[in-house]
Amino acid sequence: MPRVNVPVTQITRTGIPDTTPIVGDAVNNHSLINDGSVWIEAENAGAVSRTVSILFANTVDGVTVDAKTWSIPAGARRRIGPFPVRLYGATLQVNVDNAELELSAYRVAGQA
Repeated sequence: MPRVNVPVTQITRTGIPDTTPIVGDAVNNHSLINDGSVWIEAENAGAVSRTVSILFANTVDGVTVDAKTWSIPAGARRRIGPFPVRLYGATLQVNVDNAELELSAYRVAGQA
């Protein structure tokens, strides 16, 4: 199956309501559109630490680079990013190790 899409919510000066996070899918994993200003909020609803991994888009001299990982403690929330397009690609690939992780993604509008 394809990766599960995580919608990116644009934050504006007028504010946004709480978003509904996407439940982690450790089988199919996740993807989202990345423009270099995106960041992810990962929340661990479980009783043990869980891991979020972001895959790099390119190889180095033909060798796959290990994913960048973050450990999310039990009951904690972490905001991770941004993700430069030249390193992570225009489609960000996000892996989770358990459905106890929930993901939301955000972008700030008009950063000029």
